[in-house]
Amino acid sequence: MIFNWIFLSLIILLTLFLTFKMFYYKHFWEKSYENEKLLKENLNEAELLIKKYQIQLQRALGNLSLLEDEINKLKNDLKAVKNRNAQYRIENEQLKKKIKELENKIEALL
Repeated sequence: MIFNWIFLSLIILLTLFLTFKMFYYKHFWEKSYENEKLLKENLNEAELLIKKYQIQLQRALGNLSLLEDEINKLKNDLKAVKNRNAQYRIENEQLKKKIKELENKIEALL
């Protein structure tokens, strides 16, 4: 009879212990599942932000290349204007010399 009580007590204690462990591990698993779910959501948000910034960077780089092309065109135009200006100065100096020569000839004739 004592063995039956001891056996029954052990079975009850073992059942209670296993039930406690089951709920503990269930709670632990649910927590880890929630953490994993939050981590996945954060990763997805981070991935979306990275894609967004990547697109913005590509647009900015495209705009930079367009601006660089415009700057190069303006540099070439500026070089052309400088060359024309230098040529006009030379022509202007030559014309001034001719005017001086003609003025001298006119004074010589008078």
